[in-house]
Amino acid sequence: MTGKEHADSVALRRGGAIPILGFGTWQIRGRLAREALNCALQTGYRHIDTATMYANEREVGRALADSGILREELFITTKLLPDSSDVRRAIETSLSDLQLDFVDLWLIHWPPRRRARSLSLFEEMLSIRDEGVARAIGVSNYSIDEIEELTVATGDIPEVNQIPWSPFLYDPAEEHELARRHIVLEGYSPLKKSQLDHPVLVDIAAAVGRTPAQVVLRWHVQHGVVVIPKSADPARIAENFDIFDFSLDTASMEQLDEIASP
Repeated sequence: MTGKEHADSVALRRGGAIPILGFGTWQIRGRLAREALNCALQTGYRHIDTATMYANEREVGRALADSGILREELFITTKLLPDSSDVRRAIETSLSDLQLDFVDLWLIHWPPRRRARSLSLFEEMLSIRDEGVARAIGVSNYSIDEIEELTVATGDIPEVNQIPWSPFLYDPAEEHELARRHIVLEGYSPLKKSQLDHPVLVDIAAAVGRTPAQVVLRWHVQHGVVVIPKSADPARIAENFDIFDFSLDTASMEQLDEIASP
């Protein structure tokens, strides 16, 4: 095993690091969101992923404030809607709802329909980043070609691309292209996008004495891919966090890598 495979964070290009395991909050709202966040923070999660579109930033903010956890121990991500007409107002609203002075990572949630708008959003976000309101800027659901357009037009590179990712979506070429650009690959819906009863996954899980879900998450970690599973179930929240005291051997990693092969 390499140090990267055991790391609990991934370095960002401009400095700092992103915890390799995060807690996703998509489709969790209201009281359930606060309860799930409280459980996640008590379990040990310090990387929390939300978005304007999720309509739960106020609940996230309340849970963060109630937790008593020091701000420097937290890594908070939110996302900008691609049709936002006022980028500054959008981040100010997010910060107010989250009860924060800054976010650690701010993403364009998905590419706008008009390419010119994508460039405009990114440029505005970069300007706000330079004011310290967002520590890092990235994108979500962008292709390599779309990232290249942003880079050429603005002279800056997104620090993160958050995309669907799992052994069943594994694309080594995309992984390589992001790494070559020093862009952190962050995988969302890792369990939703996995076939947890797949024979290969079930066999590997049995061999290491873990659940298929834990094997999927551990596979991400050993690839150095940031992963953000989501659950509102306390038992699942704890299970998803418990992935740092075992490893997958080379043969198991290769078997998982090959699941997505035609």
